[in-house]
Amino acid sequence: MRTGVKVSNVKTEERLEKRDIIKLFTHGCKPQSLHKTGIEYERLPVFEVTSKAADYGSEFGICNFLRAFAREENWDYITDDYNIIGLKQGHDTITLEPGCQIELSIEPQLRIADLEKKINSLNAKMEPILKKSGIALLNYGVSPLSTHKSINLIPKKRYKLMAKYLWGILSDVMMRETAGIQACFDFSSEEDAIRKFRIANKLVPFMTAIFANSPIRGGVETGYKSFRALSWLNTDNDRCGFVGQIDDNFSFEDYIDYVLQTPMIFINRDGRPVDINGKINFEEFMAHGFEGFEPTIEDFELQANLYFPEVRLRNFVEIRNHDCVNKGFQYAMLAIYKGILYNASACNEIEELFKEFSYRDFAELRYNVPKNALSAKISNYSAADIAKEILYIAEKALIEENNGEEKYLDGLKELTMYGVTPADIIIRNWNGTWNKDIKKLVKYVKSEL
Repeated sequence: MRTGVKVSNVKTEERLEKRDIIKLFTHGCKPQSLHKTGIEYERLPVFEVTSKAADYGSEFGICNFLRAFAREENWDYITDDYNIIGLKQGHDTITLEPGCQIELSIEPQLRIADLEKKINSLNAKMEPILKKSGIALLNYGVSPLSTHKSINLIPKKRYKLMAKYLWGILSDVMMRETAGIQACFDFSSEEDAIRKFRIANKLVPFMTAIFANSPIRGGVETGYKSFRALSWLNTDNDRCGFVGQIDDNFSFEDYIDYVLQTPMIFINRDGRPVDINGKINFEEFMAHGFEGFEPTIEDFELQANLYFPEVRLRNFVEIRNHDCVNKGFQYAMLAIYKGILYNASACNEIEELFKEFSYRDFAELRYNVPKNALSAKISNYSAADIAKEILYIAEKALIEENNGEEKYLDGLKELTMYGVTPADIIIRNWNGTWNKDIKKLVKYVKSEL
């Protein structure tokens, strides 16, 4: 739902021009030795006694959890109209998504182990406070029992405007019920950024399948292995999905053009949102303004933040469409991308693997993965067969880098090599030993704090 990284302090007194925006992207170029890995990690809070979604404002709700954590650990409040919507300490944040999902955004690190260490430390600090409130955090992709009709939006102005605007039939599900993991990676040049962007887009449908983890919603089996991914297919086609045709001839400017041509939801002025509600796109705003307001670089940053493609370009590459997972698979996800995107030989092998598939093949796979995950087909192949090759290429690259990060793939390999996803295990248990008991599902996906 957000990038977690402020990308610019650029100010412009004259009318905003595209060259000002391009600087946001080129400023992200950095030497390969400084390339880091970032994670934004959302989880679903539920009351352990009822398995229902934890609310914001009750005595044992999420707002009071944030207050208590800030007091115990000396974190600063992030507020919206005096309502606490998150906490910050240095470059790390704990923020709330629209339905009270708790997101950790950790300062990017050179080593995945350092991200894991920071998350484990935060989990250990949160655990006793959550326990007092009877709240469990779930490593799962969709609310297992409560649906959006019983989950109120947190008191954050932008979420009300987003809920009003987003027109897809499952946009409320996406906003209020789902939790995912985003992975972020650096680039050294525009050419490097576009190559990573192109490869990441082609990887995403397979990665969504590998980590599918949301088959049970509203207390019933949905028939989808990733109901979260289904909700993104039905949120807003103007701002979701692939950017363009995953074309080889692509640039920062091409990406920016897609953002500019997307309808605007709102802008901020003097701490207050100005509702635009799709009346114009950003390109028109740059040309003519809106009701006396002139565009600023901050307006573009907001517009880019309200653009939700499978892969988002800023001063880093953000890869977005993965269910929240447990059993350490969140780090396996990072390791696969890192192994491939930060290794030239691996990039070559992935490009060779994908060269026979067309844009239409990837687009069709994206639509089939929510239901079928690794059982989906791409051209004449199963997604499972391609996923095995992806895992092999990533592992080989990680071994070559000699940082020991291939260890994060160990548990995942046992599933992927047999075409099995986290969702398949849940479905088997749900219809077997769990006897459709929601409490057993909650216990299984509960975070190991």
